[in-house]
Order: sequence, then structure tokens, then C-alpha cells
Amino acid sequence: MESIFHEKQEGSLCAQHCLNNLLQGEYFSPVELSSIAHQLDEEERMRMAEGGVTSEDYRTFLQQPSGNMDDSGFFSIQVISNALKVWGLELILFNSPEYQRLRIDPINERSFICNYKEHWFTVRKLGKQWFNLNSLLTGPELISDTYLALFLAQLQQEGYSIFVVKGDLPDCEADQLLQMIRVQQMQRPKLIGEELAQLKEQRVQKTDLERVLEANDGSGMLDEDEEDLQRALALSRQEIDLEDEEADLRRAIQLSMQGTSRNISQDIPQTSGTHLTSEELRKRREAYFENSSSSNKIHQDHLHIHVKSQPQVQKHLAVNLVRLPNRDAMSEEDMLQAAVTMSLETVRNNFKTEGKK
Repeated sequence: MESIFHEKQEGSLCAQHCLNNLLQGEYFSPVELSSIAHQLDEEERMRMAEGGVTSEDYRTFLQQPSGNMDDSGFFSIQVISNALKVWGLELILFNSPEYQRLRIDPINERSFICNYKEHWFTVRKLGKQWFNLNSLLTGPELISDTYLALFLAQLQQEGYSIFVVKGDLPDCEADQLLQMIRVQQMQRPKLIGEELAQLKEQRVQKTDLERVLEANDGSGMLDEDEEDLQRALALSRQEIDLEDEEADLRRAIQLSMQGTSRNISQDIPQTSGTHLTSEELRKRREAYFENSSSSNKIHQDHLHIHVKSQPQVQKHLAVNLVRLPNRDAMSEEDMLQAAVTMSLETVRNNFKTEGKK
């Protein structure tokens, strides 16, 4: 429908839009229609002056505003009729007795001009199809042949005056093109006011959507910050737990070593100031080793129980006993026992050294 000429409403220039949509081109301007209106006003003034320029009717006529135009851009049916006479066209009232007696089917006409109060618009046949060229619409509206009579009847019920345009309309590109093809309209045009309201509503909805998205972005940032804080707190708690586990491990080893030292001090006799024979020294060493073996068993069990209650301590003990041989092939419990045995072996070596002295 791009080839169809369709002027949209500007101000109150509906009479101009009606004529140009009818003729399918920019045939009339407000200035030209105003000139026709002034000419009609002058003709009416001259007729009134025939009754005497001093008459009351004449003075009253001069004081009244023009009935053919006003400052808003409205033009009367007389202006439209005179404008069409330039092209050899005339208007006949659709529901007049004279026209009704002709019993002409509306689809056999070429065009209609419709008026309600101060609004004018054209319904015209282009090619083999009818179109509503109302300037208040966003575009031409396709009207089927079966709907045309019903459409005109509906306009009459709403108070419209309908005029049949008689005569040959000027040739136009749209009429020639639509003589060869028929068009289909997938979506009916809307009133310009409805389109503006819809666009305004869409802008409002878009603004609301942008606000919601901005709000969501803000909360999303807060959520990310909160997640970072939670991760930091979790890491801090892990470090504290690790320190506590290492402290527990150190205390367990210290308790074991303290127990061993007390047993050794209890088992070793005070030799200061006393001279022992070789046989006495041998017997005492044998008695110490027997006690040491039993003490070793007790303290290993004590340390094993304490560490077993702390699963994570076993893990860190295995990491810290880096000096033990073949630690990759040893279990955590074996490494712990090996560490205790090494500690006790050191004590025995010290004791042997003291014995020799």
C-alpha cells in the first residue's frame, strides 16, 4: 500500500487532507482553500447587500464570523464542493431522496466524502478495492466489497453526512497498479491517538523495565559481595581450626614426652656419690629396658587415642613428619608410632651415654 497517497492529520486541516486523499496528490493547500473561502464570503456579502447596506440584516452579517472557514483550519462543505468543481467533480448527498431513487449499489461508485461535525475524510475505490483514507488513521484501511455498505450504514447511524463524488477522478499511480493486483492487509491501521498512546505506554514500560534491571544489577552486586564475605569467613574459620589442630598435636606429643621423662627419672636410680660395680650396672640397665618397653607401649597407646580423636590432626602430623624414612609408604598411625619410637630411642641413647660415663 506504499503507492497509495495518504495525508495524516495536522491540526484541523481535515478538509485539505480529505481532498488530497481523494485526488491522490497534493492538489490543495490551506492557502488555496482559504482563498476559496474568502471568495464565498464575498459572494454572500454581495447578496446580503442587495437588500440594502443599511439594513439590520446586512449589519448583522458583517459582525458574524465567516461560515466557510475559521482560524483552526476548518473549511465548510461549500469550500470543498467549489474546490472539486475545479476538477469537474460534484457532490450528491448519499441519503437524499433523489439519490436513493437511483438505487445505485455503493460498490459501483468511485468515492465518498464523509463528514461528522468538523471532521472530513474520504472513502475511495482504487483499482478493484475500497480503502478508508481517513487522515486520523496511521495508514489506508482496506474495506471489502461486502463490508462497504455496512460501513456506510454504520457511519450514518453515528451521525455522519455522506456525499457521493460524481465525475472522473484524475489518474493516479495507485489506481493503475491496483487494477492489476489485489492487496491483502494483515493488520488494520490504528487511530493516530491510539498509536501515540501505545508508544507512550511502551516508553513507560521500557523505563520501568530499565529500573527493574538496574535494581537487579545492584542486588546482584550485593549478593556477590556477600558471597565473597562468606568465603573469607570460611577461610578464616579453616585457618583457626588448623591452628587448633596443630596446637592439639603439639600438646599430645608434649604429654607423651613428659610421661616418658617422668618414667625414666623414676626408673633411673640416683648414682651421684655412689660407686656401682659392673654387675650392678648391667642389672639396672636390664630393669630399665624392661620398664621402658612397658612405658613405650603405654605412651604409644595414649598418644594414639588422643590423635585418633582428632582426624584432622593425623593429617597434619603426617605432613609435618617429613624426616621419617619411607613416609610415602607408611600409614599415618605407623608414622605417629615411628615418631614416638624415635623419641624414646633418643632417650635410651642418652641414658646409655650416661651409663658409660
